[in-house]
Amino acid sequence: MEDFKITLAAARINAGLSQQDIASEMHVSRATIINWERGKVVLKPAEFKMFCEICKAPVDCIILPKA
Repeated sequence: MEDFKITLAAARINAGLSQQDIASEMHVSRATIINWERGKVVLKPAEFKMFCEICKAPVDCIILPKA
């Protein structure tokens, strides 16, 4: 079976969370979440790990957009 990959936005939506929910939990602005999801800003490793933990998504299942 082939491993599947999802985007940051898909992980967030699958977790039933809004951009504001993630932003509040991570103590960043909603604009930051938007920029991460669109690939305009690259997440730092610690931010990526925290995002995955909040969304309850495995780190190796998420595709990061190219900045």
